[in-house]
Amino acid sequence: MASRTFLCFNHGKFLLPFTTTKFIPASRRPIKSLSFSSVSCSLNTPQPTVEPKFQMGSTPNVVKILEERGLLESITNENLRLVCSDQTAGPLKVYCGFDPTAESLHLGNLLGLIVLSWFQRCGHRAVALIGGATGRIGDPSGKSQERPELDLESLEKNIAGIMEIVNKILSKNANLGSEQNSNFVILNNYDWWKEVRLLDFLKQVGRYARVGSMMSKESVKKRLESEQGMSYTEFTYQLLQGYDFLYLFKNEGVNVQIGGSDQWGNITAGTELIRKILQAEGAYGLTFPLLLKSDGTKFGKSEDGAIWLSPSMLSPYKFYQYFFSVPDADVVRFLKILTFLNMEEINELESAMKKPGYVPNTAQRKLAEEITRFVHGEDGLTEALKATEALRPGSETKLDWETIEGIAEDVPSRSLPYTEVLNLSIVDLSVSSGLFESKSAARRLLKQGGIYLNNNRVDNESKRIEAEDIVDGKVLLLSAGKKNKVVVRIS
Repeated sequence: MASRTFLCFNHGKFLLPFTTTKFIPASRRPIKSLSFSSVSCSLNTPQPTVEPKFQMGSTPNVVKILEERGLLESITNENLRLVCSDQTAGPLKVYCGFDPTAESLHLGNLLGLIVLSWFQRCGHRAVALIGGATGRIGDPSGKSQERPELDLESLEKNIAGIMEIVNKILSKNANLGSEQNSNFVILNNYDWWKEVRLLDFLKQVGRYARVGSMMSKESVKKRLESEQGMSYTEFTYQLLQGYDFLYLFKNEGVNVQIGGSDQWGNITAGTELIRKILQAEGAYGLTFPLLLKSDGTKFGKSEDGAIWLSPSMLSPYKFYQYFFSVPDADVVRFLKILTFLNMEEINELESAMKKPGYVPNTAQRKLAEEITRFVHGEDGLTEALKATEALRPGSETKLDWETIEGIAEDVPSRSLPYTEVLNLSIVDLSVSSGLFESKSAARRLLKQGGIYLNNNRVDNESKRIEAEDIVDGKVLLLSAGKKNKVVVRIS
């Protein structure tokens, strides 16, 4: 048999090529215990809230499931469908990359975690790759200009924040459909990039990359046609991500890379490097559609910006409210894409929406509950539901200081002295707190029954603030209609 030359990589050390007579993909080698320096994945994690309807023995085809739910855009090779159902092949190892461009992941990143979770639930193993190295460059895909450079302190802070979110979410699927102790791991690509030398990389990897092919990628063409153009640094990003796939394929037995449809060029760069350098088959790419509304606009942005997954950047209450407000035209599709509800239940909800007597927002409530539970856990969902009910104008739920403070970051607030608030008319307070710009506007809505004090409708324009109106002696909640609120802190 003709000998073949391969590169030897070992967590950061870029060694000379070695010669062997046969290459055996790591995915076909006997599985052994691996130690990862990036993060420790413990079994002391919350159990999943949604149990899968299938067991490992049945080997459900994850590609078929993703396709049925609208989570499949493209695959690099149709053989992936067969491999997913081949019980003799063993579980696949699937990775998705997350660059630490912010302290939290956002709704767009959530699709990657959901697809990884489906692989876990179907008996495969997930690898979340944090781009500690690639994050220093920035992926040009879908961007009109180069990302700002991050300082080291910000980068490390972002990495820590993203690792915490990923670990929390993927641990919900731990031990589902897998005989191993854990079915996911989190890695940082800086671990193997930090000692790679440029000349060695160009000689041993760069020589296999065709410039024409790299320039034909959609993300590159769009940037080259723009006024800003593209830097050489960004141009090399696809090669760096491609090498990540090669490294993981060879050293960690990763078979599949997943990503949004805008990642197709970067993913195929990896499968090509594996084919050319390792002369091996069995590496697959899978993309899912970008999350869009029915009108074609991007889903995942609010008036205040991105929909963050970290509770420190967006409260579970506001996260829940975002999904609760999804229009009817999108809610069924989002139930399929963003939740793990079985298709029968989703179809029943869709049918119910078309029948007389359907209670408005029933489907939206289910969507908001499922996705909030998945991201923030049962405690986060409980917090969101409690705040939603307590802050509903007209609600009979007794308000307390903690509940109001829980949403204070999500609504406008104002601090006023106790002596200034006490005995102040409701109309004057509505203006001084910023709820209304003028007294006439406040009086007009009050006459229409639209002003609430601590969720109680104010019917009398002569109403003045009394000591017992101040919740726990600390705060007041003023509402104009159902959505406009202001928290008045008493100083």
